[in-house]
Amino acid sequence: MRVERDCVGELEIEKDALYGINAVRAAHNFPISEEKSNPLLIKSMIEVKKAAAMANHISGAIDGAKAQAIIGACEQLLKEKYNSKAFIVPAFQGGAGTSVNMNVNEVIANLANRNNHSQNINPNDDVNLAQSTNDTFPTAGKLAMLKLLPSLQEKVLALVEVLEEKEKEFKDTVKLGRTQLQDAVPTTFGNSFRAYASLFKRDYSRLRNVEEHLVFVNLGGTAIGTGLNADDIYQKKVVEKLSQITGIQLKQANDLIDATQNCDVFLELSGVLKTLAVDLSKFSNDLRLLSSGPQAGFAELKLPARQAGSSIMPGKVNPVIPEVVNQVAFQVIGNDAAITMAVEGGQLELNAFEPLIFRNLLQNETFLERAITTLIDNCVSGIEVNQEICKKEVEDSVILATALTPALGYRETTRIVKLAMKEHCSIKEIVLSEGIMAETKFDSLMNAANLLHEKIAEVTV
Repeated sequence: MRVERDCVGELEIEKDALYGINAVRAAHNFPISEEKSNPLLIKSMIEVKKAAAMANHISGAIDGAKAQAIIGACEQLLKEKYNSKAFIVPAFQGGAGTSVNMNVNEVIANLANRNNHSQNINPNDDVNLAQSTNDTFPTAGKLAMLKLLPSLQEKVLALVEVLEEKEKEFKDTVKLGRTQLQDAVPTTFGNSFRAYASLFKRDYSRLRNVEEHLVFVNLGGTAIGTGLNADDIYQKKVVEKLSQITGIQLKQANDLIDATQNCDVFLELSGVLKTLAVDLSKFSNDLRLLSSGPQAGFAELKLPARQAGSSIMPGKVNPVIPEVVNQVAFQVIGNDAAITMAVEGGQLELNAFEPLIFRNLLQNETFLERAITTLIDNCVSGIEVNQEICKKEVEDSVILATALTPALGYRETTRIVKLAMKEHCSIKEIVLSEGIMAETKFDSLMNAANLLHEKIAEVTV
């Protein structure tokens, strides 16, 4: 064991541990869950430290030997050789991210000293030089979020493409539309899948738009955005170096004080993710309803069978993929509520609740990407339509009488509908038996092209 000291006192640390007293105190103080800080957040923090070492060397704040020792340790850590055992700070923590920042500082310093015995790298004075948790932690958080966005965007686009394929596959499959779960006028499953594709195209646009706001970081602002203890040259170079390291074109915020204390961009991202989650859940609800049965439900859609649905009912198959997507959506919505409270709960020059914000946002991005993946691969790509049921429902529906309204008026058409339902006969039978309309006229009004209003559909595509 070795003994380390801080402003609180002394603590014994495992002799070979790369972490130090700050990380150990955090592990002891925050026994909330077994979940550790997100590895992508840790990786982004290490990249921030590497960029800071480069910028500090350019400014002359540290010499070449120290800078190279820190940079070398960062590069070694970025290979993830030590991540599982060196970074021990819990995801849920007090202190506005200071525990994560110091855990990273300690590991880098200890590894640098282990690799370069001639150097004496200090976690605070060298690794954290010209920095504060308050500018490094949110910068790393934004970096991690930006790294996850492209894969999520790609999955949303992939879902759009699959839905557009289904639109083409079922463009001529007429079905009964429903409003408020009651029979409405006819449509096609092609129209339905096109509408879903349009919905997720908007989600994709939102994901692209919020990305433009996330690239602005407060690195260089140190404690509250004034840049105290940061050299002017360092401030000009550190974001540039970080962009080179990560391949993500970051920009230093115009107002570092604003960027340090206000977390509205995180709430904006959370809102976009929540909207995507709600849209996925609504889509999943529709899939579950339209595939319900198969004997006592709608049974219009056939979802791919993925696993046995019951331990007692033989042959039962449940819509497990839409169900898991629903649950992911519920989690994302709950996380968004927590993020909303955390953003609102910030006070004065700093928001202390960024650890929760980052944990929830990174989880939401990851969960949504994985949910869409299984939705595409295990459900949507294999959806089939029960053509016979759809055809019968349309033919038997008295709601088709809506097409008679322009010729007969709303009141007379309502009378015919009620009579057809009472007598358990078709609209056509009543119209012809009462001599209301010639059969040729009736058939033209009930023609699929007229019922689907295809000319208008063609104009709006």
